[in-house]
Amino acid sequence: MKSLIALMVILPILCGLLLNLLHKKDRTIKILALIVAIILPLIPLIASYGTYYFGGYPPITENPTIAKYLPAYITGSYLTKFHPAITYIFNSAQRIFIFILGLVAFLAIFTSLNEVKKPSGVYSFLMFMATAAVTAIILADDIFNLYVFFEIAAISQAGIILSSNIKGSYKMALRYLLLGGVAAPMLLLGVALLLGAVGSVNISDMILAMKTGLVNPTNPIFLAAAGLIIFGWLYGSGLPPFHTIKSGLYSKALPHAASLIQAFSVFTLVALGVIILRLFYYVPVVRWAFIIFSIAAMALGISMAIMQTDFKRLIGFLAVGELGYIGIGLGLGTAMSITAGLFQAVNEALVTACLFLGFGTILYQTGTSEIDKLGGLLKYRPGVAGLMILAGFIMAGIPPFNVFQSKLMLIQSAISAGFPELALIMILLSIVTFMTFMKAYYAIYLKPEPRDLEVKDRIPSSTIFSMIVLLVICTV
Repeated sequence: MKSLIALMVILPILCGLLLNLLHKKDRTIKILALIVAIILPLIPLIASYGTYYFGGYPPITENPTIAKYLPAYITGSYLTKFHPAITYIFNSAQRIFIFILGLVAFLAIFTSLNEVKKPSGVYSFLMFMATAAVTAIILADDIFNLYVFFEIAAISQAGIILSSNIKGSYKMALRYLLLGGVAAPMLLLGVALLLGAVGSVNISDMILAMKTGLVNPTNPIFLAAAGLIIFGWLYGSGLPPFHTIKSGLYSKALPHAASLIQAFSVFTLVALGVIILRLFYYVPVVRWAFIIFSIAAMALGISMAIMQTDFKRLIGFLAVGELGYIGIGLGLGTAMSITAGLFQAVNEALVTACLFLGFGTILYQTGTSEIDKLGGLLKYRPGVAGLMILAGFIMAGIPPFNVFQSKLMLIQSAISAGFPELALIMILLSIVTFMTFMKAYYAIYLKPEPRDLEVKDRIPSSTIFSMIVLLVICTV
């Protein structure tokens, strides 16, 4: 079943290409997209743990047939442990992340197909390609392969924004691509420096070379590579200084697409962040960079959210702020903090997706995202209002939900690591997050309805179904 590891990436790519070719064949697009979307979260559940070598080229130590034809100076060296092929690693963490990513992708695609009469093959292609790219980033043990899919994910996300036809979407997508034109080459330059120093782009090979003394890990080349790769990590995840453009990206996407794009940000942050820790664990400044940028994301995200009058921008900035908790977990570098950070990542991807879908129902009912123009929506769909406040409680870390557990673990990790100040910051910002959400919730659902507000009573059932699924997983 190890072949299923590659299928997690190949299947959405092939599906996306077919959907692009089948553009304007509405029924075929809906059926094919829905079938593949259902399969996406199922594959990681049935795939076997292990390592997949593209082309079937394992290290020499795993292929004695080849070893007997090689000279002794190769078979007696560390070169026998190097990986000649593009390598994917699939274990329990990857299973959870790819399942959650596949689930959010399924719900986003399912909601999209039910909201429109004529689905776009091009739009579906972009959603599947971005999903495939982020899946590959999670699986990759090859840093150049990771860079390739990093670029594909960024371009696909910009394409999704362009396809939304929301006012200002073209400008926002162009800004995102222009910044990517700086961040992605810096990431590639970092990869090139590592390749020049080690002679391999395989991450496990690089770690082996440093641990066995084949290369000097304190070489300035490694430190420069760390800085360049961290810059790419900040761009891909949406941490400062890219928090404004990332939240803008969410606001210019359709609600179901925003729910998927934020999941891309979460899992890019985790996957690339873990790789940076594996490669540069011995450099204290790297972990401090994680902590500093994460605190900045939390503070700036929540500060900007307080000032918003557009609920899409508000949720976008809150989503950026919540990423900071994940970064702190990784930056502390202890077993408990990293576990808590990964747990928080799963919770964040689910609950933020639910909030974007939930606020999409408001946009569907009223046609506006301006908080000042809304009010009194509780009487129209009290069930949806209940789902929304539950999602807000979960995001803020109200007990006994999953986010409370992950944030509590992060607070305990910070105290155990000797950083009670970090614990206090996380507690205070969680309280501010709750207050910010409740202020928006009151303005939308509880305050008197404006006289000129026109409200549709109907909400797509697919959206409500998706919200319920996400909330159920967040509470179990």
